Amino acid sequence: MSSNVGLTTPRGSGTSGYVQKNRSLLRPRDKIAPYPQDWESAKHRQRQPDQDILEHDRRREIEVKVFTLRDKLEEEGVDEDEIDDQCDALRKKLEEERKQGKDTGPDARNLKSHQVHDLAKAKIEESERLRKAFGISADYQEGSHWRKQEERLRESLAPKEEEARRERKEDVRRYKEEED
Repeated sequence: MSSNVGLTTPRGSGTSGYVQKNRSLLRPRDKIAPYPQDWESAKHRQRQPDQDILEHDRRREIEVKVFTLRDKLEEEGVDEDEIDDQCDALRKKLEEERKQGKDTGPDARNLKSHQVHDLAKAKIEESERLRKAFGISADYQEGSHWRKQEERLRESLAPKEEEARRERKEDVRRYKEEED
């Protein structure tokens, strides 16, 4: 094949062997509608972090610190029982700090792209801070301002529309009386 495409050799075919893509071919489109029918499903929903994975990462960080302490003590030649005692004490101290909330986890600015759950948690916290800073209520729904504005407009126009209906009815009544 010439360049692994088409003919085994261009010899005797009456062509140069140069292979081109047929761009005039129209491929059939999928029968799927181009836009979703359900707009609620198309709305943006923030990715929720998996708490189990976050917990695993926190515990892993603790174990990394304990392991570095163990490695350092082993290099210094400390007794094995003393190493175990110090490692257990450090592990308990770090667990207590984590339970008290002192350890907030990794800094959001230093997160890598593969830490998707940490990134999602940081994004949710950032959104929450912004929501509080701007004074947006927790139950705010997108577009609710426009609905409220439309309702106010309807309420202000309702008395005028009612008066216009009464006038039309009165005009119809007068017209019928004139015909009689």
